[in-house]
Amino acid sequence: MPAIVVVLAVMAMFALGYRYYSRYLADRVYGLDPAYVTPAHRFADGVDFVPTNRHVLFGHHFTSIAGAAPIVGPAIAVFWGWGPALAWVVLGTIFAAGVHDFGALAVSVRHRARNIGTLAADVISKRARALFLLIIFFLLTLVNAVFAVVIGNLLVAYPGAVIPIFVEIPLAIAIGQYIYRTRSAALVPSIIGVIALYFLIWVGNIWPIEITGLADTLGFDQPRNLWVVILFAYTFIASRLPVWLLLQPRDYINSHQLFIALAVIFTGVLVGMDRIVAPLVNDVPAGSPSIFPFLFITVACGAISGFHSLVASGTTAKQLDKETDARYVGYGGAIGEGSLALGSIIAVTAGVAATRAEWDGLYATHADASGGATRNFVNGIASFAENLGFEFQLATVFAAVVVISFAATTMDTGVRLQRYIVQEIAELAGWRRLSRHLTLTGLLAIAAPLALALLPGGGDAGYTFGVLWRLFGTTNQLTAGLALAVIAVWVLRRRRNPVAILVPLVFLLLMTTWALIVQLREFIEADEWVLAPLDALIFVLALWLIVEAVLALRRASGQTTGADSDSGPGPDTGAGTTEPDAADEPEAADEPERTVGAESGGRAEATDDRR
Repeated sequence: MPAIVVVLAVMAMFALGYRYYSRYLADRVYGLDPAYVTPAHRFADGVDFVPTNRHVLFGHHFTSIAGAAPIVGPAIAVFWGWGPALAWVVLGTIFAAGVHDFGALAVSVRHRARNIGTLAADVISKRARALFLLIIFFLLTLVNAVFAVVIGNLLVAYPGAVIPIFVEIPLAIAIGQYIYRTRSAALVPSIIGVIALYFLIWVGNIWPIEITGLADTLGFDQPRNLWVVILFAYTFIASRLPVWLLLQPRDYINSHQLFIALAVIFTGVLVGMDRIVAPLVNDVPAGSPSIFPFLFITVACGAISGFHSLVASGTTAKQLDKETDARYVGYGGAIGEGSLALGSIIAVTAGVAATRAEWDGLYATHADASGGATRNFVNGIASFAENLGFEFQLATVFAAVVVISFAATTMDTGVRLQRYIVQEIAELAGWRRLSRHLTLTGLLAIAAPLALALLPGGGDAGYTFGVLWRLFGTTNQLTAGLALAVIAVWVLRRRRNPVAILVPLVFLLLMTTWALIVQLREFIEADEWVLAPLDALIFVLALWLIVEAVLALRRASGQTTGADSDSGPGPDTGAGTTEPDAADEPEAADEPERTVGAESGGRAEATDDRR
């Protein structure tokens, strides 16, 4: 089948989903109010709480969620056939990811931009907060460790990417300083930044940087581990910087780069008229993981991912200028993520091989599919770029820079989020001095993922990426299910129809708990006495939180008063008050009144980076 036909059909479905379904969610389910004073204004501190143009914020949000996972997951999932993988990407993006990402952002904005785990205490129960925070901490640990290993492997495999990746950091800081000091629009400076980045790709291809000798001198058993240490040192520093200084300008550069990468894929497919050579449904070898439930665990980002709710409620909600921007940023970001997953599927089914026999050689086993996913994507992108007249080697550096840039941006956001979680856990445990100590909580935030990334074992891929990847997938999807539970209870309390949330919630929790049970049995049979207890612990936490969510849904459905709905006209209009709704924010009555642009009154969520 011509790949361009698939691309056009899927993009049309995404456009219809945004045009109609996201509008339904905005008006009839979440009830967005353009006059609502968002936390970015109420707690503005110039560090974390910064009212941001929706296009700039879209770039930050999009590139924060668009890490390596929407590339790697779909590139592995085509092992079961491109048909099932693509169906889950399309349906998951429109009816699950869009609902989840959009909803997490909307709920967080109505609760002082607190993360989804903390909101579980208000919306579900106080017990749920501690359980949810533990799950989120474990998820972020795996996200940061896995992405560090992915980036380290890519920097070793494609040394031409080193110069553009690291020079992009001071380049983004210079752009951020210029925009902040001149109050200029970000579009032109960021485009100049993209042009400079692509010049650096040409430079890096001529002068690749390899660190094998330095790694040997410093005692590292492989050069990837030196890169891992460098990456965590960088993210520790980056997580302390104001979002406008590095995170926003680099994310905006990377958002342009993402669209350029998608353009290279889709234009290259059109020019080359590449055909999908992979099977629609693959006859996988005996003993391979079953398509149910593991397809829905393998493709997380790109369909639905719990990490997105952490980004939406952890950083994006602190920067939302108007509540109505949540549709564009949240649902639009999910569509962008699905488009990247589509590009990944096309790259590894139409770009990486010319014949079915060649493709079968790359995807002979599930291990081959997993181990070669990133390489197959890079080579597929390079093949499409070659259709446009670019030299193949230079195109591989470009593709590697794309993947590394997205993964590094996710690490930046992930470490910042993990610091927030460490602070909240410390505060919940009564360790207030620790919760206010930025340096110590920052070190704790990178300690666990750094240790996992450096652990021996798991072959060349490393312990984390080679052994714990499936636990990462199930934990990620479990987090998405639990975030949907919080959103569903919140919507029901506001006397709105929660069906759009309950359907993906039930499906996702079924797939994740099923996967946890299957993995637990496999770990026990294989005498994996490190993984088996971790799997069992996550499963127990999942069951506990599911029970809490069901009880909360029953309580919410039994309410007969309108105490939890917006003030103003009926629930279908989306109109509300310009000031925070006390029903949405239970603690708001304890705080002094704030006006737009006022400094925070000392709340932990508003002043994390000033303590």
